[in-house]
Amino acid sequence: MGVSKTEQFTSNQNEMANLAKALGHPARVAIVEYLMKMDKCICSDIVNELPLAQATISQHLKELKNAGLIKGSIERKGLCYCINTDVLDGIILFFSNISSHIKNKSCC
Repeated sequence: MGVSKTEQFTSNQNEMANLAKALGHPARVAIVEYLMKMDKCICSDIVNELPLAQATISQHLKELKNAGLIKGSIERKGLCYCINTDVLDGIILFFSNISSHIKNKSCC
């Protein structure tokens, strides 16, 4: 198995790659979109919204949480999740920088 050599990249580059990987599945994108509509959400609410089994959604939630895109807390009988706005701000800044650089340049 090859070496990934992630240590040769900056922490910001590795973080953006992990966030992109976490958003690299349509179910995770759908979960993030659903959480954007809600203030917070209990896992069973997400199960009612998506055409996936509860165990599958739990795995996707775990990936999003491990990447830092969402936060979760235990409340009453379930887990409540919300968007981690600090991480989202970093993603917005990353894509804003890309956008501002390409607006003033012509591309082949």
